[in-house]
Amino acid sequence: MADVRPVRAAGAPPRWEEDALGFLIAPVTREAFLADFYERQPLVDLRGEPERYADLLTLETLDRFIASADLREGMIDLTNHHDRISRDDYVDENGRVIRSAITEEYLRGATIILPHLHDSLFNLGEFCRSLEEVFTCHVQTNVYLTPQPRETAKTEDDGKGHGNQGFPPHYDNHDVFVMQVSGQKAWRIYGTPVDIPYRGERFELGKYETGEVTQRFTLNPGDCLYLPRGVMHDAENVGEEPSLHITVGLITKTWADLLLESISELALTEPGFRRSLPAGFAARDFDRTKAKAHFERLVALIGEKAGMDGAFDLLADTFLRARRPNVAGVVAGSARPPQAGDRYRRRRFVPWSVADDEGKLVLVGPDGDIDFKAEDGDALDIALSGASFAAGDLPCAEPEDLVRTLWAAGYLERAD
Repeated sequence: MADVRPVRAAGAPPRWEEDALGFLIAPVTREAFLADFYERQPLVDLRGEPERYADLLTLETLDRFIASADLREGMIDLTNHHDRISRDDYVDENGRVIRSAITEEYLRGATIILPHLHDSLFNLGEFCRSLEEVFTCHVQTNVYLTPQPRETAKTEDDGKGHGNQGFPPHYDNHDVFVMQVSGQKAWRIYGTPVDIPYRGERFELGKYETGEVTQRFTLNPGDCLYLPRGVMHDAENVGEEPSLHITVGLITKTWADLLLESISELALTEPGFRRSLPAGFAARDFDRTKAKAHFERLVALIGEKAGMDGAFDLLADTFLRARRPNVAGVVAGSARPPQAGDRYRRRRFVPWSVADDEGKLVLVGPDGDIDFKAEDGDALDIALSGASFAAGDLPCAEPEDLVRTLWAAGYLERAD
């Protein structure tokens, strides 16, 4: 087994509002992380700062959510490595979660999973937005709560599990950051049977050998682990209290996605791509000679005419439009609507771009597009710069209307 050489942070790392990636990986720099760890190898970051994630999630916050939210199928799951649990055991025929079944299974050792909790907790959602700004990808969370063992667990160097465990050794098909909120989780890292698995490729239990443990370590509150997709791992609660951690998943686009989109774009102008496959192509005696020649002509066209920019722009705009806007404060602030003397600034973590579309400006961002007049370009530049401004600073015919539109769509917040 390789020696574990975790990074130990010296001094307080930046807050997530200031630098989301630095918040997770400090003292490793962004440049070093992207060059040496991202999609390459795990990074174990021992913070020694138990309250590090307290404003994102606590055990008490999770307890209140489980007790009060209108839980439906898909909002909460259970798993137990030692005892298979069916959804029918805790979801009724109407799709409602049976809370007493959740708590009973938890007390018996099951791990509670809350997918996409960032959609329900504001700060956790903002944290995901802050990471989306770094990686330009959808960022999601899964929250895992594993009960403490009935007897205090102890791990020895025999490689065997001794605590409560939700999953057997497996790999994920997307990169993750694991943020230990409370309790202790012992992790084992194995080999990488599939190098950078494709997003649609799901792990199949029993298909791959686990292999030898290559790293072993314990995450305490405030610690963080980065795991590239494809790396086999498992974890178990080894502390004297429940283990609560947030798994942050990066749902990235790949070069394959870009190439497929560029081919789709090329097919709009090249009819050879749009022709049907030959009649009878699935027959056992079908002669593929002509089909192969046509296929090779299409491959040559891809190399000759496929372009990156149009596909790149489409993927970028699709990402922007799919973001959730942050309209916090708009409804509460409607008692005092925007006025000439008010000062505003662009909200943090709001992705956007502006395109020129046949004489009008289109603001592309969360929830879709907003049209502006071409002469509003300079005003938009000021409003979206991130600097504080007043409506009177905007060089356009109707500055108050422009501010109100951006404010209602979640682009702006009051600077005071």
